[in-house]
Amino acid sequence: MSTPRQRRMWMVIGIVAGVGVAAGLAFQATKGGIGFRSPTEVIEGHVEPGKRIQIGGMVKMGSVQRTPGELHVRFIVTDYVNQVPVVYDRLLPDLFKEGTGVWANGRLDDHGVFVADEVIAKHDENYMPPAVGEALKKGESRLETQPAAQP
Repeated sequence: MSTPRQRRMWMVIGIVAGVGVAAGLAFQATKGGIGFRSPTEVIEGHVEPGKRIQIGGMVKMGSVQRTPGELHVRFIVTDYVNQVPVVYDRLLPDLFKEGTGVWANGRLDDHGVFVADEVIAKHDENYMPPAVGEALKKGESRLETQPAAQP
């Protein structure tokens, strides 16, 4: 028979071991999760086609192309340095519009087009994805106002 002190010691050891296992599992889960990428990272080849990622940037002015009578939409996400064409075939968020911040989850196809399965529009008019903010701070921005080329 063990003493109350020994039982408490085993309970503490069990709790510490449980917390350690939970932390290890959480670390593994985040390590394999989808990662955020900027258009520049995508263009520079830091993303394998077919791998699930999250891309963030600004919706380029003049780039939104809708198919009449369908949900299908094409637009360009830019960090004001590079841009990536995006296709999406579901309902867009009400706050989605040109010139605002956007996040999209999906995969890059073999032709360099990002096929989104989720689009999240940022509601704060002052919001700017981190990569875009960094580009602006470095003076790399080229605000694009001309109509977009066909993706």
